[in-house]
Amino acid sequence: MSPSVVALATIFAIVAIGAGIGFLAGVHRKMDLEQWTVGGRGFGPVLMYLLMAGEVYTTFSFLGASGWAYSRGGPTLYIMAYVTLGYVVSFFIVPPLWELGRKHGLQTQSDFFSLRYGNKYLAILVSAVGVAFLLPYFQLQVTGLGIIVSLASFDGIGRTAAMVISVATIAAFVFVSGVRAVAWVSILKDALMLFAAIAIGIGIPYIHYGGIGLMFSALARAHPAHLTMPGATHDLGHTWFVSTVLLTSFGLYMWPHSFVATFSAKSADTLRRNAVVMPIYTITLAFVFFVGFTAVLVLPGLANGDLSLLTIVRQSFPPWFLGVIGGAGALTAMVPAAIFVLSAATLCAKNIYRPIFAPAMSDDQVAKLARAMVLVLSLVSLYLSIYSSTTLVSLLLLGYAGVTQFFPGVVLGLFWGRARMAGVFAGLVAGVTAVTVLMLTNHDPLFGWSAGFLALCLNLAVTVIVSLTVRHDVPHAMLG
Repeated sequence: MSPSVVALATIFAIVAIGAGIGFLAGVHRKMDLEQWTVGGRGFGPVLMYLLMAGEVYTTFSFLGASGWAYSRGGPTLYIMAYVTLGYVVSFFIVPPLWELGRKHGLQTQSDFFSLRYGNKYLAILVSAVGVAFLLPYFQLQVTGLGIIVSLASFDGIGRTAAMVISVATIAAFVFVSGVRAVAWVSILKDALMLFAAIAIGIGIPYIHYGGIGLMFSALARAHPAHLTMPGATHDLGHTWFVSTVLLTSFGLYMWPHSFVATFSAKSADTLRRNAVVMPIYTITLAFVFFVGFTAVLVLPGLANGDLSLLTIVRQSFPPWFLGVIGGAGALTAMVPAAIFVLSAATLCAKNIYRPIFAPAMSDDQVAKLARAMVLVLSLVSLYLSIYSSTTLVSLLLLGYAGVTQFFPGVVLGLFWGRARMAGVFAGLVAGVTAVTVLMLTNHDPLFGWSAGFLALCLNLAVTVIVSLTVRHDVPHAMLG
């Protein structure tokens, strides 16, 4: 058999097993809105660990991290810092969110804002912003899938065809099994990703330079500035590094899907334990960096750094191994993409359509509409993926810059009794507007600072000032 057939057969076998697990996850369970979105609030430590790993460690971790290691160098190390610090933040804010979710039956991020601030228009705004900035993250996964299948098949399947097939598969098992599909498919995905990251992270430097240390020595000689700040860039210096780490650390659990995933846990202690052990998984990212750094030397001049990992794997290993790596990479895209589209669809149906157009809709009707929205949003993201050339990390940072604007409303809502709806609304509008203007005008970074972080600072200032000024706006009594 030809190399492309061997690689493709391996990829399809892995994806088929993952899809089968996703479909079986919902067997013998009534998929009402509660089961579909939060898994009946019964996930223990193991399933929560797998669910969170499935959401956080995505195609970005697999291709985007190696791509930036290849094309940017030193600035890429922000990834290791922010993921770890994000779990520190989650240790303090996620358990009280779970308590509120259990007590009041919360199912979405917007439900929290509606409960805390007692205003449906703020909840609708939160939903709209959440969906708008989830789409780039979903697009990241779909784009990554196209790259993975195309390269791993030795171009036997075109990128567009790969994206169409993958999106159809994702939409199907989310439609059937909801959040349980994500958690159960994560078992296979995490096992394969750990194997793939360690195998290629150690193997590729060894094959080409005799070891990781020797590879770094060669890189330091050939490109002495690549591993320092600002690396291979001109404007991603130390200020950008620190402000981006802070932005993304605060935003790790502000993604609508991560926020909702906390409601799936069996207890608050499950989430605390999860926050303690999850950073261990981050170690795998270092191995992905090693591949990108090796590719700088072995594959100079790639037009798109996101192609570096699979290109060097294709040159270094036999086709069956490339198929395993491709299959692992495909699952790292499909698993998080599933939870992204599930969360966005639920927000559209429950927190945008129902309060505006059909307040009398039952939860069963909302669940049916959410399933339909899965198909609509999947098609939108597929279109954006086909006709956009944005790099994977850029898509991620765009999403983070947007969703982190929820941070003041969440944290002040939990821990500051003076937080008012008017302040949170005004702050969110100011922050999202600033992010949009700065990024659309290519002012990220601005004077060396992350545009998203500057917008977050503006958001926080506006929220606090307006909350202290407004007196007639009484917060909803959710803690009583």
